[in-house]
Amino acid sequence: MSYATARKTEADEIPVIDITPLRDGTDPGGVAKALHAASTGLGFIYVRGHGIPDAVIDAARTAAYAFFHAEPAQKESVRVSSSHRGWLGRGGAKMQDDAKADLKESFIWGFQDETGSTPDDHPLRGDNRWPAFQPGLETAAMTYFHHAHAVAHHLMRGFALGLDLPEGFFLKTADTPLSRCSFVYYPPQDADAGADQFGVGPHTDFGVLTVLCQDNVGGLQVEDANGDWIEAPPIPGTLLVNVADLLARWTDGAYKSTTHRVVNSSGRERMSLVLAFDPNPETVIDAREVFGAEHPPKSEAITCGDYLVWRFAKAFAYRKEAQNAASGR
Repeated sequence: MSYATARKTEADEIPVIDITPLRDGTDPGGVAKALHAASTGLGFIYVRGHGIPDAVIDAARTAAYAFFHAEPAQKESVRVSSSHRGWLGRGGAKMQDDAKADLKESFIWGFQDETGSTPDDHPLRGDNRWPAFQPGLETAAMTYFHHAHAVAHHLMRGFALGLDLPEGFFLKTADTPLSRCSFVYYPPQDADAGADQFGVGPHTDFGVLTVLCQDNVGGLQVEDANGDWIEAPPIPGTLLVNVADLLARWTDGAYKSTTHRVVNSSGRERMSLVLAFDPNPETVIDAREVFGAEHPPKSEAITCGDYLVWRFAKAFAYRKEAQNAASGR
């Protein structure tokens, strides 16, 4: 048996964009133009000049490994809640109904205010589940969250400018965001499991924007416009950003949400630090606000919150089980 494979990426197939001139205001228009071109192409972008200190990334990754290396009973103490916070064990996610369950484990948390509280206004938002056995994880995780969230805000300003919109267009209702962060752990993958086994199976991301900090292991594969799989290897000093489904919907398909997967054939552990940026749950995703009232959208307007509830129910086993129990099935 063997692994699912992908060809090596050609130069500039996934563009590398330095966003420093966007962050410091020296040339936001130039960066916006590059972001727009990349988002209407493959929809994946390597980002330099993101501003997250190496020490913040290293602390987050160290804390993540300490958590995943803990005893199962300890991780079980923060098992994922109904509001999608906490530890999601191996087999807890499946991207397609007929696929094998993913090999990954995740620890998920989200926005909280300075007191540690979270608004109780949406099914996919609730108190973060910090493990008592690892008291330093909260600080490392929330510090990373805030830095990655700042990167997402800069990028959303750039996307707005690239679409000739006011730079705050995508951030008008983002003061209590539905954004989630995840530590995602991929164990070494055995080739004997076959080419249809994945760390995470082929999927598009659900929300607005994904900001990924890879380690040096590799394994991320992206489907190009021809339906071929290409590698998206780690590039030192960069983050990998991709358009997700809600931003594609918001731009009526102008920005591409591209299918991707992970195959960890390295023989080593792999760790990803992932921010899924989403605005407030009441945010209306309507392409007519981008292109004008007379524009005929491909999809009807929907709130960010309603869309995510629908997508999460399809992908995560614990949510399907809860729905079945509620309906008596």
